[in-house]
Amino acid sequence: MKKATSIFTLFTFLLFSFSTILAQDKNTFIGTKKCGMCHKKDTAGKQLKIWQDSKHANAFKTLQTAEADEIAKGKAVEDPKCLKCHATGHDLDAKMMGKDFKIDQGIQCESCHGAGSSYKKKSTMKDHAKSVAAGMVEYKDKAAIEAQCVTCHNKKSPTFKDFDFEKRWAEIAHPVPEKK
Repeated sequence: MKKATSIFTLFTFLLFSFSTILAQDKNTFIGTKKCGMCHKKDTAGKQLKIWQDSKHANAFKTLQTAEADEIAKGKAVEDPKCLKCHATGHDLDAKMMGKDFKIDQGIQCESCHGAGSSYKKKSTMKDHAKSVAAGMVEYKDKAAIEAQCVTCHNKKSPTFKDFDFEKRWAEIAHPVPEKK
């Protein structure tokens, strides 16, 4: 009896561990359209509108110009060096892209916040800790946010002039309003 209980416990542990690993591997990118369904509301600080009005939303479009092709010395929309900072998910395996995810949407929510399929549910998003536990990337402070920003806004870019984090962050900051 004791041996059977031990085997059952081990089996349950392994099954739980394996299913957790599989769930993590299935986290997919869902795209701005899905994120925006909830993040367009006043209660979410109109985060979708902030993104739509930002240069991030049009980052891919800038690669579709003759000027971009000249800078890339070829087709900018096909150049991985350009795409890495102008198109979320350009290098993803197709299995990681949800049906509504499109790379031509520029720098999307999931560029900074991580693939959203595991934390997209309203019941998860209502609890910040639960969202983070489900895979949403959290930034502890402005220094962490800036570290993310400079992965693209840096001297490796052929058009880099300077990057004033405080000024640029003020243009795209998108906090969730405090509940009253």
